[in-house]
Amino acid sequence: MHSSLSFSLVLCFIVTNLHCFALSSTNNEDGILAQSPEAPEQSFLQKHAAFFDRNHDGIIYPKETFEGLRAIGLGVLLSTVGANFINLGLSQITRPGKAPSPLLPIEIQNIQLGKHGSDSGTYNTEGGFVSSKFEEIFSKHAKKNPNALTYDELLEFVKSNRVPKDYKGWLASYVEWKILHVAAKEKDGTLTKETIRGVYDGSLFQQLEKKNSGKKINEITFI
Repeated sequence: MHSSLSFSLVLCFIVTNLHCFALSSTNNEDGILAQSPEAPEQSFLQKHAAFFDRNHDGIIYPKETFEGLRAIGLGVLLSTVGANFINLGLSQITRPGKAPSPLLPIEIQNIQLGKHGSDSGTYNTEGGFVSSKFEEIFSKHAKKNPNALTYDELLEFVKSNRVPKDYKGWLASYVEWKILHVAAKEKDGTLTKETIRGVYDGSLFQQLEKKNSGKKINEITFI
């Protein structure tokens, strides 16, 4: 248990702090904005982040990040560490031109500024969903099942996105996908197309919250 906890904290530290550094962008003309009754102009990336906006005011404070992490199944300690580092890493980036705030708010409307390099390109520079890039994940890497990735295929996919010498982006991508694999893999160890799409629009978080609803989560449930 202690080794799992230490590994989890290290991963959380790496992935959340990488957002503090310079970011790269990806241009694609077929990026689109997702539509929803609550926020007609909200992008997929904004919907992804909005899960952690627990009071729906457009701003995410560390307390809300903590609550969101708990809701998807993380333990108290990891959620505490994760919330502080996530908000520390993204707060100023998503508030361009504003003075740093000790409250570490993240502005969802600017969440696209938190994109890191060596990613799949499924989010464009505005945070929109690039359907061609999403489909490309499976057309290029899903060899055994066209609608799912094995762990080896997932690693191949992550490596294929690496930009030369973008070591921070390499680490960020690896850790994000590793956590997703452990958290949401099927019994056969695969990540389904539906699950991966749910990450991009945030619906997977809602499903995990529903799954964990009513449970008292005192231990780290993944990694």
